Amino acid sequence: MTVTTNIVAEAATREENNAALIAALDETGLNEAESSWELDVLNDAEHGRWIATLGADAIAELAYRFVGGRVVLLTTWVNHAYRNHRVATELVARVLDEIRESGKKITIICPVVGEFIARNPEYLDLIDKVHPGSGAYPQHEPAVGHDDDEQLTAFEHDLA
Repeated sequence: MTVTTNIVAEAATREENNAALIAALDETGLNEAESSWELDVLNDAEHGRWIATLGADAIAELAYRFVGGRVVLLTTWVNHAYRNHRVATELVARVLDEIRESGKKITIICPVVGEFIARNPEYLDLIDKVHPGSGAYPQHEPAVGHDDDEQLTAFEHDLA
């Protein structure tokens, strides 16, 4: 049996998923971290992931690894049917709260987590200062075709 992996296609799919989850952050009230449902968030330490469940169904996950005494947050996934209902927001917030209680620091690879923290600065203290990770401080580029007033309004919205 031969398994063929298309790394470029996988990277493109991962980028699309991240963009969709970050766009969902834009559409929800960032101060409201709870989803539309009552989720359970379970730490599946054996497989290195936190799982958001709705009843018996796993609807989202945040993969992680422990490296050098800190938690490296790798990737966030939300089932398409549950996007735009604050599932990723609640999952990330609850995971970060759990990490805070453990006293550990984080390294962020997942851009969704980085964007969440950029919009919720009360979690900035969790980022390991020596190893923040490639997703820790997302870069926001000016929107093409917008005038300065629109960009300022968008920036103020991001800070709210």
